[in-house]
Amino acid sequence: MLKSRPVHDHACAHGHPPVDVLQLAEARCAEQKLKLTPIRREVLSHLAASPAPVGAYDLIELMHRASGRRPAPISVYRVLDFLLEAGLAHRIESRNAFVACAHRHDSRDLVVFMICDSCGCVSEASGAPVQRDLAGIAEAAGFKPATQVVEMFGRCAHCHEPASP
Repeated sequence: MLKSRPVHDHACAHGHPPVDVLQLAEARCAEQKLKLTPIRREVLSHLAASPAPVGAYDLIELMHRASGRRPAPISVYRVLDFLLEAGLAHRIESRNAFVACAHRHDSRDLVVFMICDSCGCVSEASGAPVQRDLAGIAEAAGFKPATQVVEMFGRCAHCHEPASP
């Protein structure tokens, strides 16, 4: 039986305490000698504020509503690439959308995403045991994986619990 792993909720409408994603991003960028430019900060803050994963074109619309300017899609995609590489965001493959990440795992670590079918909230947990198993399976087959993604769908703890009277 696997030991319980910490589960981290992303921005969610269930009253979870907010994590200061920007403060953690600034610290991580300083450690890695990366620059958190104004547009990178803006995109990350929109991701962190969203209760569900956000697509690139939705980000453009959010930025337009907030500032009156509409960035070019290529600019937003470049920012998202930076955030992914720096370990400040994750891509939810099945949704072709993104979430901010305020956790201290390596960008190469396998993360298991749990996506609520009811509210869209995304939680993440360490996938280290799964990563070891997948590495063994791939090695036995002579396969060299480039990307590993694990996404589970169901109901989050809040949506699964019966409503209080």
